[in-house]
Amino acid sequence: MGFLVNSTYITLDGVIGDPQDWPSTGDDGGASKKIQTDLLLASDALIMGRRTYEVFAATWPERSGDAYSDHINTMPKYVASTTLTAPSWSATSVLAERAAERVAALKGDGARLIQYGFGSFSRTLLEHGLIDELRLWVHPFLVGGGDLLFHKGLTARFALADAGVLPSGLAVLTYRPKPARQPA
Repeated sequence: MGFLVNSTYITLDGVIGDPQDWPSTGDDGGASKKIQTDLLLASDALIMGRRTYEVFAATWPERSGDAYSDHINTMPKYVASTTLTAPSWSATSVLAERAAERVAALKGDGARLIQYGFGSFSRTLLEHGLIDELRLWVHPFLVGGGDLLFHKGLTARFALADAGVLPSGLAVLTYRPKPARQPA
């Protein structure tokens, strides 16, 4: 069976949107880059929603010459979208219909999947029980507003599987879904 990791940057006040605009946490000696590169290199394919696709497709194709850039540009990519019809980023397929079912099929085929950010597609995957690991990169500051991870109506239980703090103060918390308690 495959495995799906969602890797999301989040601030102390729960903001997940526009991390490129957040203050820097400072130099961590390359620790975060190594963790992110190891995670990506262990993945067979990248899945994303349309908004993440638009940001990534505008950034990554222009980069090369390092393990992360070279892998993300050549690996299979799947974007859930009902509006995107002609993706420009190499090796990208559009999941226009039944995206959760298609991701379940990829996992059923043994694919190790990575997803960055947490939007409506992530919520759908969570509702379908398809996220096997939630890796939160907790940035040690408040930004005072923006897209939030937390939404009414979304419930899930997780167990802490790993935790680490980088020299910059950034905490990397890894959670795995915890089954709901069964009635006695």
